[in-house]
Amino acid sequence: MQFDVVIVGGGHGGAAQAAQLRQRGFTGSLAIITAEPELPYERPPLSKEYLAGEKSFDRMLLRPPAFWAERNVEVMTGTRVTAVDASAHTLATISGATGAGDIGYGKLVWAAGGDPRKLSCPGHDLPGLHAIRTRADVDALKADLRPEARVLVVGGGYIGLESAAVLRKLGHSVTVIEAMDRALARVAGPELSAFYEAEHRAHGVEIVTGAGLASLAAAGDATLATLTDGRQIEADVVIVGIGIVPAVAPLLAVGATGGNGVWVDDHCRTSLPDVFAIGDCALHANAFAGGAEIRLESVQNAADMAATVARAITGDPAPYHAVPWFWSNQYDLRLQTMGLSIGHDQTVLRGDPATRSFSLIYLKAGKVIALDCVNAARDYVQGKALVEQGVTVPVEALADTATLLKTWHPA
Repeated sequence: MQFDVVIVGGGHGGAAQAAQLRQRGFTGSLAIITAEPELPYERPPLSKEYLAGEKSFDRMLLRPPAFWAERNVEVMTGTRVTAVDASAHTLATISGATGAGDIGYGKLVWAAGGDPRKLSCPGHDLPGLHAIRTRADVDALKADLRPEARVLVVGGGYIGLESAAVLRKLGHSVTVIEAMDRALARVAGPELSAFYEAEHRAHGVEIVTGAGLASLAAAGDATLATLTDGRQIEADVVIVGIGIVPAVAPLLAVGATGGNGVWVDDHCRTSLPDVFAIGDCALHANAFAGGAEIRLESVQNAADMAATVARAITGDPAPYHAVPWFWSNQYDLRLQTMGLSIGHDQTVLRGDPATRSFSLIYLKAGKVIALDCVNAARDYVQGKALVEQGVTVPVEALADTATLLKTWHPA
């Protein structure tokens, strides 16, 4: 089997890649290979509306089934890539439906994302530990949630806090443990961490920070967690949300540059011939991180990188350059983040957290580099140009909610 372009991964990046190639007039043969049994679907609702039972899976499909057939995109579900032969331009695959086989490609786009990072402490291999990365993960979690279950969430990042909010709403007892000294420590400043910790506690979630997981042990039908500070927590269900491991082993095995992801240049090309990488697994130099090489785990990044690759393949290349943005829904709070606060040296509070509508604006050398906006969509929208252009704005103006941020947009 041979295709002009093969896309590995059926998430947002893979789906966007196929769609954008067709939109740009690419007429060659095109396939998406995904290890999951489903057609490409949205991932953010997994820890929110889908876990809550508020959104059906059919409504999470990125495109209706007919979309792929109408555009002559072959979606190979339930198929896993086990090896890459970069010189022969072939992929070794294994499928529950067809067994093992080789697939040839003219160009390869690696959009495989990552796999949930697993625990390494004693008891890490106990049955019944849950991740939130795929539909199957959440279906298994929901099946284990008896009424008023005691849930332990390991990890105080977005996934951990979003799932905690949903589970409290469903009536479960929830404890979140975070090894660092505050929740959201990897993605937000201390002020935002403190706000969200207080919100979760007000909703009845126990937040434990500065204590890691020392061990897990079976305790009848439950699990006994021992923390590094000695305290013990008994739980009926354990959710592990401690990040992902980029799914790039087949590329690294054949010499692709990388480590924590696979390295790509500003056109999303890897160091292997005719192989691109996009999305969560792509390690790239990002202008909004001061040129540091980072991975971005966001829908925005996946889609924008897919657009970059589509342009490269169709002969209209343009380097990747996009302001990163993210969002998180917890309770009735919508957090919208524009830019990256990495390396900021000043934080400006805009609004009053007591009103549950405010923004934190991050500066570096006087320039706006990022905003965290809580129920403050106008700040989020108007802040983009400030981040994109690195605008210098007087601190007192940033703090004054009567002064619209668009006042300081570049001419």
